[in-house]
Amino acid sequence: MRTPNQITVDRALLLYVLQLAEPYGQLSDVKLQQLCFLCELQTFAKGLKAFHFEFFRFAYGAFSKDLDNDLTSLRRKGRIENFTVSDQVKEEAIPLLLKAIEGVEANEKVKDILDAVIVAYGPQDSGTITSSVESVQLSTPQDPDLKIPIRDIVFHTTLLVPHRIEVQAEVVLLPAIAAKLNAAMGYDSRSAIDAQSW
Repeated sequence: MRTPNQITVDRALLLYVLQLAEPYGQLSDVKLQQLCFLCELQTFAKGLKAFHFEFFRFAYGAFSKDLDNDLTSLRRKGRIENFTVSDQVKEEAIPLLLKAIEGVEANEKVKDILDAVIVAYGPQDSGTITSSVESVQLSTPQDPDLKIPIRDIVFHTTLLVPHRIEVQAEVVLLPAIAAKLNAAMGYDSRSAIDAQSW
């Protein structure tokens, strides 16, 4: 289960990914899920942690209920219209996030990875990006040498469990910045805690 601080990080980074992907045309639930999955895989591959979304095998690649819940919640707060971030997010939340990233090595590395993933996969349509995700090979903790493409994994099998993955560093937000980010996203400190029950 995600902590309130992890939920704040996830929502802020989700808004950032949405803004990065905007120039590449219409997003869909499927494409957004695949983009975030690829972002998470790449950060883990570099020994870092950005998102804290658990993903499982779905009919169209990877799917995270936590991501879906955060997206719905941000829409209810008026911070996203369909898949477009609001002007308020562009003027308040994103600048706060970028300020929190600046000068913190792990945060800067995560931002660079997210930027690179969106540049590489953002132009792809949902079908192409799903094929890209389904060709990713994963191993199991029981047999790390055995690599299985996601397309061959049984539906509803868990693909990523972030709290089980050891990393050298992860995105860190100072409490004062996290509180300001929560406010900019339409939440108070209690809202982040309440989100656990979604």
